[in-house]
Amino acid sequence: MLLIFNPAAGRRRRRRFERVAGALAEAGVRFTVADTARSGDAERLAREAAGAGERVVVAAGGDGTIAEVANGIAGTDAALGVIPTGTANVFAHELGLPFRAEAIATMLRAGVTRRVIPGRALFGCGRERLFLQMLGVGFDAAVVAALDAALKRRIGKGAYVVETLRQLASWPFPRLSVTIGGATIEAAQVIATKGRFYGGRFLLAPGAMPDAAGITACVFERGGLGAAAIAGLALPLGLVSRLGGFSARRVATLGIDAPPGLPVQADGDLVGVTPVALSDAPAPLPVIVPTP
Repeated sequence: MLLIFNPAAGRRRRRRFERVAGALAEAGVRFTVADTARSGDAERLAREAAGAGERVVVAAGGDGTIAEVANGIAGTDAALGVIPTGTANVFAHELGLPFRAEAIATMLRAGVTRRVIPGRALFGCGRERLFLQMLGVGFDAAVVAALDAALKRRIGKGAYVVETLRQLASWPFPRLSVTIGGATIEAAQVIATKGRFYGGRFLLAPGAMPDAAGITACVFERGGLGAAAIAGLALPLGLVSRLGGFSARRVATLGIDAPPGLPVQADGDLVGVTPVALSDAPAPLPVIVPTP
């Protein structure tokens, strides 16, 4: 078992990781720890471990780190383990993963897996990226692209609030050209999701399931400061589905073609720019989950 951890994480996150590692060691589980130093390290370390025959690769971090590890082990026999130490931990909430150190260690020892179907993003340059929870183009991606990483480490979710207020004052809300089911429409914001939750445990797509085929395309037709502010208020209240101009439906493919060069965020990290074509990954991914 390989545990991939970012040593730059805050003290609270480091303590959770150390408690999980300690519980695994006490239970006699053999593991190694690999530290990351920069973006992309988790994916590289995971790919090297899976290539060397490692059967379990554990991501200790937030949704971005987990997605990196998933990209590294995709197409191999390795299973993904998760020690949730991120800001939002959306994927962990989606699968009902534990947050207490002892429960996490017990889950990893048992090794029960659930096969999820990641989404696949294919960019205009030919580069591919898998996402586990969601991918966004529009206002949310602008917030992620401009987010101050140091501020995020200091105040967590508060950094998103700060950057959201900044972007409300400056984002031009360009119209997106979106292709769904062979038809092209215009929208202000698109969130393609494999699961129900967004931004933590905020319900966005109640019918979405991470182990089901297809992507739920959540389309916000209305743009502008007022529409974005209303959507931001509706999300924590569970009222997004009642917004005018909002629709959500399961699709096999989804394309966001124009305008080119807009930021694309996936699982909370900036991963590329438009145009981007979305579909299911070619193979499911085994993820370690609590024993039923």
